This record gives sequence, C-alpha cells and structure tokens, in this order.
Amino acid sequence: MRIAVLALQGAFIEHEKMLQRLGAETFEVRQLSDWYQTKDALVIPGGESTTQIKLLHELNLYNPVREAILSGLPVFGTCAGLILLAKSVVGEEEIERISTMDISVCRNAYGRQLGSFYCEDVVDGVGDNIPMTFIRAPYIKCVTSLDCKPLAIVDGNIVAARQGNQIVTAFHPELNDDTRIHEYFMSIVREWVNKK
Repeated sequence: MRIAVLALQGAFIEHEKMLQRLGAETFEVRQLSDWYQTKDALVIPGGESTTQIKLLHELNLYNPVREAILSGLPVFGTCAGLILLAKSVVGEEEIERISTMDISVCRNAYGRQLGSFYCEDVVDGVGDNIPMTFIRAPYIKCVTSLDCKPLAIVDGNIVAARQGNQIVTAFHPELNDDTRIHEYFMSIVREWVNKK
C-alpha cells in the first residue's frame, strides 16, 4: 500500500510515521511531479487550510487532486484537511476549496479559550476510548447528504465523518500512539485497491 501525504504545510510527518508503523509506504507531495507517482490514497494533514489551498493552486495541484478524489481515490483529512474537503465553511462561502465532502464546517469552532483540548470518545466503526487531540479545531456543523455519515460526536458536535472513500477528523489522531483511526483508513484503502 502506497499513500501520498500532502506535505505543503502542517503535521504531515506525524501521519507518515503512523502509516509507516502500520506497514504502509508513504511519499510526500510537494509539487505536481510528485503527484503523478503511483498511489493508493492521500492524506491531507492538519495545519493552516488557507495556506494549503493557496499552495495547491499555485503549484497546479488543485485540479488533479480534486479530480482524483472525485474519481474515488481514498482520502483522509485531519483538521485543516477537513476544512479543505468540506463543501461549505460557515462565513467563507467565496473561498474555493477541494469541496468533495457533503459537510458544513465551523472553522476554529472552539475559540481561543478552548483552542486545544484532549478527550477520549467513541468513533463508529473504529472503537471506544479513541484519543482525540483538538488544536484550534473546527467541527462539522452538519452533514448535507445521506451519503455522508457522522462517525464521532463530542459535546454535541460532529468531529469525524465518512463519505464513500473520504474520512475526516477535526482532531489529530497522528499525535497519539493509538493507531486505530489510521488502521480504519487503511481498511478503506485496501477495499478500494481490491476493487480496482
């Protein structure tokens, strides 16, 4: 299994280490030529979503990345990655994102006082007591189609969802030792590879 990790900005190295622990091969996407390597999936890390989308456009990565996801390439977006994949971000209707997931998102939803916190909760299809590290996190205000399913809810807010081969988390599973979220993503990738 070979997984591309968008390495323009943010916490990409932590994802690479987690995936490699689970036996996946990873490579970094920093420019258009990187994108055309053979891959079975993509990870879009946390970081600064505005910077990431700007660089995707400047490096001519935006269209090929979006087309691949729309064609079924499995993708895992954490925090900023969740924002990039959302079709709607409250208060930012004019900004062009990858927009492949039927979710409406509130950016920096927990505010400065609760900008970072940790909890453990259930993630459907993954397990109980999943460590969740939130850093100035967004949350999913609502899913906007029946194709998109909430996977985790913390304090009444959706913090993880799946739509087809796309999964997103508002938290950072790559910052903890628990590998179950990445294992869940890899099971989606494996299923997609076997169907190809």
